[in-house]
Amino acid sequence: MSEPVSLEEVLELVKQLPPRDKVRLIAWVAPQIEDALAAIQPKQRKSLWGLCRDLGPAPSALEIDIARNEMWSDFPRQDI
Repeated sequence: MSEPVSLEEVLELVKQLPPRDKVRLIAWVAPQIEDALAAIQPKQRKSLWGLCRDLGPAPSALEIDIARNEMWSDFPRQDI
């Protein structure tokens, strides 16, 4: 049985190909890569819902309105 070919050896061989054959090589390899990537199952991601649940209950609409009024009370400022 023959030894596997290294990536460096393949790249050296590809460099020797004429441009037309390089394009044919890409056209032949690209669908195989797409199939291989499609077969890979994406990693299950952890949901971000509840990320801040330890910070206490969510502010009420009234609390948000009060904070918003405080922030915008001096806008636009006259000293700028």
